[in-house]
Amino acid sequence: MNEDQRRLSEGILFTDLYQLTMAQLYFHTGMHETSAQFDYFFRSYPDYGSHQAGYCINAGLAWLLDWMQKAQFGNLEINYLRTLKDRKDKPLFGDDFLKWLQADTPFSDITMYAIPEGRVVHPNIPLVIVQGPIVQTQILESSLLNHLNYQTLIATKAARIHASCHGQSMLDFGLRRAHDKAANAGARAAIIGGANGTSNVGISKHLGVQPGGTHAHSVVQAFIAQGKSELDAFRAYAELYPDNCILLVDTIHTLESGVPNAIIVFEELKQKGHKPLGIRLDSGDMAYLSIQAAKMLDQAGFEDTQIILSNQLDEIVIWQIITQIKESANRYGINADHLIKRLAYGVGTRLITSSGDCALDGVYKLVAVKDRNSWKPAMKISESPDKTLNPGQKKVWRIYDNQEKAIADMICLQEENPLELENLRLHHPSDHTKHRTLNKSQLSKIEPMLVEVMADGKLTQHLPSLYEIRKQREKDLSCLYSGVKRLMNPHHYHVSLSQKLWNLKQSLIDNINDDEN
Repeated sequence: MNEDQRRLSEGILFTDLYQLTMAQLYFHTGMHETSAQFDYFFRSYPDYGSHQAGYCINAGLAWLLDWMQKAQFGNLEINYLRTLKDRKDKPLFGDDFLKWLQADTPFSDITMYAIPEGRVVHPNIPLVIVQGPIVQTQILESSLLNHLNYQTLIATKAARIHASCHGQSMLDFGLRRAHDKAANAGARAAIIGGANGTSNVGISKHLGVQPGGTHAHSVVQAFIAQGKSELDAFRAYAELYPDNCILLVDTIHTLESGVPNAIIVFEELKQKGHKPLGIRLDSGDMAYLSIQAAKMLDQAGFEDTQIILSNQLDEIVIWQIITQIKESANRYGINADHLIKRLAYGVGTRLITSSGDCALDGVYKLVAVKDRNSWKPAMKISESPDKTLNPGQKKVWRIYDNQEKAIADMICLQEENPLELENLRLHHPSDHTKHRTLNKSQLSKIEPMLVEVMADGKLTQHLPSLYEIRKQREKDLSCLYSGVKRLMNPHHYHVSLSQKLWNLKQSLIDNINDDEN
């Protein structure tokens, strides 16, 4: 792919055709400068089949904003659009529309509010609010969804896996199983979610982290094919990387060959003044092999070397391995807690593909249109009440109880300020029978969640570093009750509407139904 092809496929035309055909419709009907507001949100947590998420980790915003700053309708893009034809071989886009597109930067009038990356987020909450001329806000949709849905999905999976690791080191090993260049975005999201790094070398440079990894079975296979041995392969690797030596021990027989040969090499390294890092297990009964390998390493005086596990790991598999170690290790004279603390994990396929639920159902919906000098709420009614929009211009607030735990997110109209109210009346977004009142005296904090990140196409916020985003994730997760963080059947976190937003939503539904009748 040459530079022109890359620009066409990754720049402003990284969008769906209907965004451009709608944009031309707005232009020809004189609506193109009408101000509109779109909300980005997801409808449900990832459901992996046998287990479900009770929260998500917000991710992808920085890369979206970077894309927006670079996207342009230049000669290359406009000339390509001129070649597109309809079914009767007539130009799909008129010259007047194309000249208008090229006259300005695509997102020069966009104002955007967003919940920062790394924050815990929940369904139906506006994660991003986009305001601006309807053409600009419409064209943004496809790329926004592409950038935010995937990274939020992977950051969420990574956070769950990290939690199951008991805080031990976890690396993203997903490059080989990722969907093409999504490996880069996935690696970033995995680190936001809790991975300590990635095997992906190039993106590690961009993200400012040290890439990690070991060696493959092919090293041992290649030595054996040339009449040498597994021990020869281990020695060669250790000689080249004496201070970074992690040996993959399951090419032949883990306990009869791999671990004993690794111990021989570790002893040789130790005699030369080097400290071996550990071994990697990539097949078999991970819990049993970890216990037996630990016993052999301990007897040889390598009590603190790491045991790295890989191969089809996810949060449930890791939880099962740790549970088995806790139940069985003492039987073999191994301290279970010490063994668990020396484990590390290389997580690939099931992380980078979010195995079990491979897409976040994030959507981007029109919620308000400016008519002259006032904003009018826009409404969409669905046969499924859960898909009926929350209309109008809104803010999001997080409510904390006296234990400083997050207990609810409240969506309000923009003009509302819950800090000024004595009591908070909360409504279920779609079920009129479910509501409750919270007394402010029983709360420790009510926190605004959305911040302005862009005004008139220019960034207005310092974008946090990856380290700062990770610290935010840790803080937010510590404010969740443990039931919400359960790997299976998590407790339901409350997302509610304010009384005023509930009233507006119901009145619009009633008006639309009356008009239809």
